Amino acid sequence: MVTKQQIEETIPYFSWDKHWTTREIRKRLNGEQSINTLAWIMREAKFCDVWTFVSPSTVISNFEKLKNQLGRKKDFWEYILNKWQKLGKI
Repeated sequence: MVTKQQIEETIPYFSWDKHWTTREIRKRLNGEQSINTLAWIMREAKFCDVWTFVSPSTVISNFEKLKNQLGRKKDFWEYILNKWQKLGKI
């Protein structure tokens, strides 16, 4: 059985360029570089894995600051968030 501590010390697949552990990513999400870190996760991680680190409300409340850092994923995220809002999911 994998413990929470072992998970926190794991380097996620999308951290190939930074080699940050899950713990380090969570720390950065609560620090001064939180928007940069969140945008990086939204660009690099699979859609379903983003929610391991943040909530939809966090993404929505910060989207204006995030959208210019999302690169080719910007349209995808705008579509998803608009669709969820229309459906009353967020």
